[in-house]
Amino acid sequence: MANIDVRLLRYFIAVAETGHMTRAAERLGIGQPPLSQQIRVLETQLGVTLFERLPRGMALTDAGQAFLTDAYEVVRKLDQAVDDVRRVAAGIKGRLSVGFTSSAALHPFVPTVIRAFRSDAPSVSLMLDESSTGDLLDGLRDGHIDVAFIRQPQGNTGEITVVQVLEEPMVLAVPSAHPLALTGRAGKAAVPMTAIASEKLILYRRRAGQGLYDAIIAACHGAGFSPAIEQEAPRLLTTLSLVAAGLGVSVVPASLMRMQIEGIVYRPLAPPPRAPLCCAYREGVLAGPTARLLEHVNAAVQTIARA
Repeated sequence: MANIDVRLLRYFIAVAETGHMTRAAERLGIGQPPLSQQIRVLETQLGVTLFERLPRGMALTDAGQAFLTDAYEVVRKLDQAVDDVRRVAAGIKGRLSVGFTSSAALHPFVPTVIRAFRSDAPSVSLMLDESSTGDLLDGLRDGHIDVAFIRQPQGNTGEITVVQVLEEPMVLAVPSAHPLALTGRAGKAAVPMTAIASEKLILYRRRAGQGLYDAIIAACHGAGFSPAIEQEAPRLLTTLSLVAAGLGVSVVPASLMRMQIEGIVYRPLAPPPRAPLCCAYREGVLAGPTARLLEHVNAAVQTIARA
């Protein structure tokens, strides 16, 4: 049966369901003589008689009746396989692994895109992974990650396409009792970068967020000083917790101001360091769920541009 053309099965099913060669030919859109010939070919390949030829139609033999059940199943499975592969190619079925750094995940852009994709393609098995920029880029290269949201890649990004989707200012996070939390127009005036030259700085660990770390250090150097780094925390939320505990100040993306952590006040900086948000994916992988997610990324970018 493995060598039987599936078209012969469809011809056989049509004749079995109509009980008539001419009506089956009309359903299939072919001539009656070619259909009769194909049914004989099928019977020859199987070595059995599938139909009794009656004066006014066709009737299944016992062998034909038994074969009809299997023919239905084979055709059903083939149709399902074709439908599945087309749905995967269209990006509405399959598997998608999305990675993000902790700072990227806290920007509303990322959950907005993921939520839109989930609504658009609910049958896709979606896996989310939070990790460092370096680990996410490695995951993209070895195929464990399909798309990653990162801040700013460093070093070699060969074979990886990195697209900046937006950029936001960074702000100063200080303990609520800190003098910088209270100065200037009820704490709303921008704090000059030079004002943190003597402060103990708590930063997101460079290994986990090299792009942000280097941007902050570069901004300090640009303001004419080298920062006094008190601690490097493994996660941004840990960084903010240390600030709330009064152990120092930090510089974080403005989107983290949405995190209303007790004991922290956010102040704008002048000039503010900039924190890009980037979308990364493997070069040439522009099909299936990956491509569909990137469509939602582009749509979100366009929405921001129109705002």
